[in-house]
Amino acid sequence: MMFINRHTNKLTLLSGVLILFGVLFKVLNFSLTSDILLIIATAVAFLPIFLKAYSSTRMKQFSIELLVVIAIIGAIYIKEYIESSVVSFLFLFGAYLEAKTLEKMRNSLDKLTSLAPKEALVLRDGIEETISVNKVVVDDLVILKAGTVVPVDGVVINGDATINEASITGESVPVLKDIGSEVYSGSIVLDGYLTFRSTKVGRDTTFNKMINLIEEASESKTQAQKFLDKFASIYTPLIAVLSLLVYLFTKDLHLSITFLVVACPGALVIGSPVSTVSGIARGARMGVLIKGGEAVNNLAKTNIFVFDKTGTLTVGRPEVNEFIDFKATKDPLLYLGSLEQASEHHLARAIVNYTNDQNITLSEDVKDINVIRGYGISGLVNELSVLIGNVELMENNNIKVSSEIKETIKKYEALGNTTILLSVENKLSGLVSISDQVKDEAKGALKNLKPNKTVMLTGDNELTALKVSEELGIDYTFASLKPEDKVEKIKELQSKGYKVAFVGDGLNDAPALKLSDSGISMGISSVEVSRDISYVVIMNDNLDVLVDSVSLAKKTRSNMIQNMLIAIITVIILLIGVVFKKVNLAIGMFVHEGSILVVILNGMRLLRFKNKEK
Repeated sequence: MMFINRHTNKLTLLSGVLILFGVLFKVLNFSLTSDILLIIATAVAFLPIFLKAYSSTRMKQFSIELLVVIAIIGAIYIKEYIESSVVSFLFLFGAYLEAKTLEKMRNSLDKLTSLAPKEALVLRDGIEETISVNKVVVDDLVILKAGTVVPVDGVVINGDATINEASITGESVPVLKDIGSEVYSGSIVLDGYLTFRSTKVGRDTTFNKMINLIEEASESKTQAQKFLDKFASIYTPLIAVLSLLVYLFTKDLHLSITFLVVACPGALVIGSPVSTVSGIARGARMGVLIKGGEAVNNLAKTNIFVFDKTGTLTVGRPEVNEFIDFKATKDPLLYLGSLEQASEHHLARAIVNYTNDQNITLSEDVKDINVIRGYGISGLVNELSVLIGNVELMENNNIKVSSEIKETIKKYEALGNTTILLSVENKLSGLVSISDQVKDEAKGALKNLKPNKTVMLTGDNELTALKVSEELGIDYTFASLKPEDKVEKIKELQSKGYKVAFVGDGLNDAPALKLSDSGISMGISSVEVSRDISYVVIMNDNLDVLVDSVSLAKKTRSNMIQNMLIAIITVIILLIGVVFKKVNLAIGMFVHEGSILVVILNGMRLLRFKNKEK
C-alpha cells in the first residue's frame, strides 16, 4: 500500500496515457485493443482509489472513495470502459491538483516556520561558541551580528542593532534595539552588533509560541465545519441508498451510477476548511494570530468594539510630567518610587522611571504590600506606612484631601492627565501628574471600524477618559472602572444582543478578554496571560492592523459561504442534468472534481488579501 501511495502520481499519468491511446484506437475502429487499453487504464487508476476506500471502510468511515469504487465497478459491469477509465483518472487527477493547490497554501505557513533559528552564538566563560538553539538556556549571553536570526527572546545588555521584526509583528519597518530593549526569536538583524541576556528559550519563545498557535488554529474547526463533517457522514451513505433506489425504480444502472458520482459532497466538505486555513495563514503574515475557525467567525460577526485605554488607544508609555511636593514628608519621592517598584501597574513604571531620573536611591526595605485594585497600593517603606492612589483611597483611609488639592487634580485631569496622591504616615505628601499620548493612528482606525459601535472602558478618571473619548469619536465611555466592572459592562452589552470584541493588553484586561465573544490582545509586549486567553493576538500594536484583521475575518467568512454555495449549486445542477439525461458519468466526475478545485482556488484568494475598505 505504501508503494502505491508513493507512486500514485505516476499511476495517474500512466492511466491518462492509456486512455489517450484507448480513445485513439476506438476512433480507428480497433475496438478490442481500445477496450483492453481502457480496462488497463481503469485498473491502474482504480488501485489507489480502492486502497483508500478499503482503509476508510476498515475505520468504519463511509468515504467518497467508496462511492467512486462502486461507480467504477458498475461502469465496467455495463461495459462503459471509456467512462470507467475517465472517472478513475479524473478522480486521481483531481486529487493531484487539490494536493498541489493546498501545498501552495501551506507554503504560506511554511515560510514562517522556515525562519525558525537553528543556531546561536553565545558567550560562556568569556569564550564565544556556536551551539544549537535547543541548547540555549535562560540567562545565557547571546551575541547578535548583522545578517543573523535572533535565536531566543531576551533583553539587550550591550550594543545596538537595527532589527526586522516582520516575521513576528508583520511590520516591515526596522526597529532600533539598544540597552534595555527586548528582542524576539525569529526576527532578523539588519545591521549592528549587540549582546543580550536570554529570558525565554525553547518552546517558550515568542516565535515558537506563535507557530504553535498558528498550527493549532489551522487544525481547529468552525461550527460550520463540524456540522458539515457530521452532514457528510450521513449524506454519503444516504446518496448510496438513493442511487440504489434510482436503479430499483428505473432499472437504469448507468443512471444510478451517474447519480452516485455527481452527488458526492467533496467540494462541500473541503470548502470551509480551505477558507479558514487561508484566512489564518494570511493573518499570520500580517502579524495577526487568529486562534482557529471559530475565532474567525466570531470576529467577523462583531458589531461592537470595546477598548481599554492605556496601551491600547494610547501609546502605553505614560510619563510623569509633574510632581507637587506638599512638604509634609522628607524625601517623598523615596517612598513613592520604592513602593511603586513592587507594582505591575503600567503607571508604576512611569513613576519608578521618574524617580530614577531624579537620582533617587530607592529603598529595598519594602514589605506588607497590598495592591488595591481600582484604587492604588499600600505598604511599609523603611517601616513607615505608605499609601499611593486616588482621592477615594485616601478618604477611605481617613486622609483628608482639601478642596484646593481636588481643584488642582481637576485641572490636570481636564488636560487628559492621570493624577495619583501619595500619603506617608497618614500625611498627604505629594501629587503626581502622568500623561500618555493617544496613538497617531487611533482616530482613523476607530473611524474605519464604523458602522460598528465603539466603547471605552478604563480605570482612569472621568475627565481624562472623556478627553480621549472626544478626541477619538468614541460612542460610549465608562471611567473609574475596576476589572470586575469591565466584566459587568461586557455582560450588559451581550445581554442586549451585541457581539462584543474586547481589545486590551494588560493583566487586568484578562477577565474581559476571556468573557468577550472575541478577545483581542494588542502588541507583542502585552502581558502573556492576556495573549494566552485571547482569541486574536495582534503582534504589532498598531490599531490599523486591528481594522485589517476585522476585514480579513469578514472576507474569510464570506469566502466560506461562497464555497458552500458553489458546492451546493454544482450538485443541484448536476443532479438535474442526470435526471434529464444531459450529464453522463465522465462529465459528472469532471465537473465534480472541477468544483473541488474551484472552491480551493477561491479559498486561496485570501492569501492575497489586502484591505480595500480603509
